[in-house]
Amino acid sequence: MRLSRYFLPVLKETPREAQIVSHRYMLQAGMIKQSSAGIYSWLPLGFKVLRKLENIVHEEQQRAGHLPMLMPTLQPAELWQESGRYNDYGREMLRIEDRHGRDMLYGPTNEELITDIFRSHITSYKELPLTLYHIQWKFRDEVRPRFGVMRGREFFMKDGYNFDLSKEDALHAYNRHLVSYLRTYERMGLKAIPMQADGGPIGGDYTHEFLVLAETGESEVFYDSKVLDLHLGDREIDFDDVAQCQGIFDEWTAHYARTDETHDDAIYAEVPEERRQKARGIEVGQIFYFGTKYSQTMNATVDDGKGNKVNVHMGSHGIGVSRLLGAIIEASHDDKGIIWPEGVTPFHCGILNMKSGDAEADAACEAIYNSLTALGLEPLYDDRDERAGAKFGTMDMVGLPWRITVGPRGLKNGVVEVTCRRTGDSEEMPPEQAVEKIAKIYAGIA
Repeated sequence: MRLSRYFLPVLKETPREAQIVSHRYMLQAGMIKQSSAGIYSWLPLGFKVLRKLENIVHEEQQRAGHLPMLMPTLQPAELWQESGRYNDYGREMLRIEDRHGRDMLYGPTNEELITDIFRSHITSYKELPLTLYHIQWKFRDEVRPRFGVMRGREFFMKDGYNFDLSKEDALHAYNRHLVSYLRTYERMGLKAIPMQADGGPIGGDYTHEFLVLAETGESEVFYDSKVLDLHLGDREIDFDDVAQCQGIFDEWTAHYARTDETHDDAIYAEVPEERRQKARGIEVGQIFYFGTKYSQTMNATVDDGKGNKVNVHMGSHGIGVSRLLGAIIEASHDDKGIIWPEGVTPFHCGILNMKSGDAEADAACEAIYNSLTALGLEPLYDDRDERAGAKFGTMDMVGLPWRITVGPRGLKNGVVEVTCRRTGDSEEMPPEQAVEKIAKIYAGIA
């Protein structure tokens, strides 16, 4: 992609409405534009990152054996009335009456709709276990939408639902989701800590929130610093292995980590004082096991193989995909702009032409651009006729993890400059070697 042909409306001024870094940088980097309070248009750069995050979520869900589908944004109110939950969301739920007088709602979540799908088609224990998920737009009419995509009214979310014959089976599904979420966040360059949380209107006795530590987090969290040392890395995981998934669950929940709603001073006091940490956290996902709460009220049953009809055990599991962009920026930025982790960057590297119009510089940039593209990488080539300072400022704000700077002076010595956005370290090398370096960096990223 050439910047001269890209739609990237970078703002020079700091937006007055932006209260936190991620909101400010997403506006300044031309990623989003507000259309009304808490609702945004996703411009090409923001949309590109959103799709990358969505793809990672899809890949990890399917790796865990979960099946993708798509449910509508609008749902019939009678399903929520049947479950008894129609009024739980209060005024946060956007209620609509269609032209025929039927009550509808813009879905904030999908437990009722997925249960109706399940009960319409599944009748036997032989068809279990089953986990279905989708990634779809949701709406909750926040009283005070703020912080950009972190607390908007319209948001993009993955929500999945497991159906199992027994509590034991459903708790394996719970553990399986926890492991798949850990993999998902690590691929995005995030340290997301599973913390014991409150079930809220979803319900259920088992629930963990995944929180990214950041000063701007909406939740106060308490944790044992030992949890920061845990990493899945590239370990092989068999998601059908009950013992392995339970082991990883135990590993990640053995140390104290709770949100303020479930914080217990007495248990926290047992943590060695030097490891007690209090911070702010951004919620980026949550998993629930709620048993037969919905299957009982909505009559979702299967034949258990012994002649009995039993209510299935269920859980729901969500990841705030659009919210993740804000969380990543809050966790990874400096005073110049965003610093994207390699796993989610919109473009793999930037190519900065220090003298557009110079035949040698133009030819070198074209060669680098074509070489990276041929390797399956996506560079962003700043070929604009702009001063160098403006080009550097744009690259820093947009936050691509690597930059190749090409100028007549370096080319006379047969070199270009490769710069790491995170550290600021630069290294001169021949153009071919720069291409090899970038390719090698991304070769090991899933």
